[in-house]
Amino acid sequence: MKKIEAIIRPERLDPVKLALEEKGVIGLTVTEVKGRGRQKGIIQQWRGREYRVDMLPKTKIEIVVDASKADEVVDTIVETAKTGKVGDGMIFISPIDDVIRVRTGERGKEEL
Repeated sequence: MKKIEAIIRPERLDPVKLALEEKGVIGLTVTEVKGRGRQKGIIQQWRGREYRVDMLPKTKIEIVVDASKADEVVDTIVETAKTGKVGDGMIFISPIDDVIRVRTGERGKEEL
């Protein structure tokens, strides 16, 4: 099993969710986060003065899938979230040793 964590632009969340649903991926966790990377923030103006916003709002999606489906999920996120501009985000992939359903105590990838 693999855990896929994708940091994307907030406005790309709905298209990504729909694209994942079409691929059969329903279960996911979404968190509103702030961060910065190579983009190093943006310059904005307020009341005629410039100021730097260096922690930009992003959306974090977490998905655990069978390892055989990980590449398809990553490709779907990249294709759907990509705008071609700096700040599109990052995807991190980690191994998952086990899954336990809290309600029943059942274990294993069948619980996904």
